[in-house]
Amino acid sequence: DSKQGFTVIFQFIQTSLNTKLCSPLKSSVQPSVKVKNGARMSVVCRADISKSTDFQLKHNFTVFKNGKPVFTTISDREGAQYEIPVARSSDTGEYECTVEAGGKTKSSDSLHVWITGMTKPILTAEEKEVLEGEVVKLRCELPEEVPPLYFFFRKIKMNSTPKEKHVYEPYRNFSEVTFSVEEGDNILYFDCFGKRSVLLQFESSEHSNRTLVTVKEPFIKPTLNAKPSGNITEGDRIHFECSTVVARMRDIEIILQKNKTILKSVQDEKILKYSAVATLEDSGEYLCKVEQGRASKTTKLNVVVSELFPKPILSASTSNLDENKELTLSCSISGFRKANFSILRKNSNGDISLKNSRNLTMRVNVNDTGSFICKAEVKGIVKESKPVMINIYGELIQRLRSHGLPEVVLGKPLRLICRSAMGTPPITFRFHKGNEVKTIVTNDTYATFLDENIRQNDKKGYKCDARNNHSSGMKTMLILISFVPSSVVPIRSASLGSIPYGEVEDGHETAFLCSVKEGSWPIHFRIFRKTDHEVLLFETSENADRIVWRKKAMSRQDTGTYYCMASNRANVDVKSHPITISVILAVWQKGVIAASVLIPIAGAVTFASWWFLCKKKKGNEWSPSICLVTNVLQLNLHLFQEQRLVGLRLQEMTRYKLKN
Repeated sequence: DSKQGFTVIFQFIQTSLNTKLCSPLKSSVQPSVKVKNGARMSVVCRADISKSTDFQLKHNFTVFKNGKPVFTTISDREGAQYEIPVARSSDTGEYECTVEAGGKTKSSDSLHVWITGMTKPILTAEEKEVLEGEVVKLRCELPEEVPPLYFFFRKIKMNSTPKEKHVYEPYRNFSEVTFSVEEGDNILYFDCFGKRSVLLQFESSEHSNRTLVTVKEPFIKPTLNAKPSGNITEGDRIHFECSTVVARMRDIEIILQKNKTILKSVQDEKILKYSAVATLEDSGEYLCKVEQGRASKTTKLNVVVSELFPKPILSASTSNLDENKELTLSCSISGFRKANFSILRKNSNGDISLKNSRNLTMRVNVNDTGSFICKAEVKGIVKESKPVMINIYGELIQRLRSHGLPEVVLGKPLRLICRSAMGTPPITFRFHKGNEVKTIVTNDTYATFLDENIRQNDKKGYKCDARNNHSSGMKTMLILISFVPSSVVPIRSASLGSIPYGEVEDGHETAFLCSVKEGSWPIHFRIFRKTDHEVLLFETSENADRIVWRKKAMSRQDTGTYYCMASNRANVDVKSHPITISVILAVWQKGVIAASVLIPIAGAVTFASWWFLCKKKKGNEWSPSICLVTNVLQLNLHLFQEQRLVGLRLQEMTRYKLKN
């Protein structure tokens, strides 16, 4: 129960360096201590306690690292010690001590401890002896280090810069990589080292043990020979031979190629043979390649083939001539006469042989236009000349026609087509309007001319001339267009009217008048009624600028909107403004309706009057019920006669309307 006060002192001891650092309870500066990796480390927590009487006091010491408890002890002494026999990088962190005694707790200032250096990594190789083309699998481990870690592997070859690979391992303290063994790798060394990030800095370990890996050749570099080895001429047979020595005959392939084109390949054999008749195109570099797994070795050989004879030359008497003329073709070889010649015409489906000779004379037609070649063969070697283009021209036969309507429409474009029914292209067409050249077009068979606005005073004719390379020269065609009698004036301003206008009695006749202000005859008139869709009511073609259409008997269903459209050979539809027609009841129909309403009312009034008079009579001998029956019968008879007269009048009026 006595009052107690104490102070906690946090002490760190590094025995290997024989140093002692103390941190008082309330120090404002946090010390930072560096400890070498692998050294012995002690964390000492001491409490300086003042007490009023002499009695035994239990102290509860707790050491924290990065906020987590790592050591706890209860002692009657005023100090406690946390021992770390071998300090590792994972022991780096913020240390703090807390003491609880007599119901009171005090904490020290934190102390940053940095374990410098890393453990030496251990490198192991899966194989100590490998073949070219295989891979070496390596494992590097940093024992007692805590991830995340960076691993660096090195492949070391004599007289060359080491090749390096690095791997980041966030969750484990080891890593594995593979290195491929390439051609020329004989003796290889491998090592590794590690890195970790501390306070935004990288700390590296020392390099691991160096591991030796011996490389064996799976096969030797291939040998490539050609026979004959020199003075090869076109027509000679050339033999190639590619061979190697293999340590293990399995999955091996030998390939012979020229300019990336594979000539031949064999599998699971030690030798490849290939032969062919030499041509000038066979000169160049040949490559023999041997592959097994990932291993590959190559050998190159340069071959020169001498020319036996040059390419032939094809000459023509002319390259442009008219059809039905003679063409002479000749094939020759400079400085060489003993050869087998043939003359051919090129074709997309295969060349067409014309004659097996050095000379050819033929009478041509337009279908013979094309490319001609000649071939020469000596000792099995065939060479082809450059193609010669021959153009055969047929005589022009020309036609000129207008495109579109048979008549010319004022203000509208006129299109003319000048066409060559026969004649070899290219053909140059010229269009004239009067004496003025308007358009020049070069095309295969036809050309088009467009005069965009025909005017009333255009009296001149059109002319088209055409020319190709035929010796007959230019062909001309003339067309005259007379504008006045055959020109078409388009429709202008259509209108629609009716008699009577606006309202029409049911059963009466209505006359519709559709007219235009201007337009060439004949004119096609159409009258429509517009409902939810367009309804054509009447159409006709007249040599007039107006038409009248009579609708004999209008009904209530004919109520609606009406319009008319007019057109002529100008092919332009002109629409009038719409008019609205309402069909109303006729006078006699109104009378019938009035009669059907008034007669029952009159009957009801008569009945009420009779009933009142019968009730006022007194002393009469007849019975009121008898009086009522008699008078009701008389009233019904009267109403029947009135309705019969109305029906007869309606029938007479209907017959009168139908007659009219």
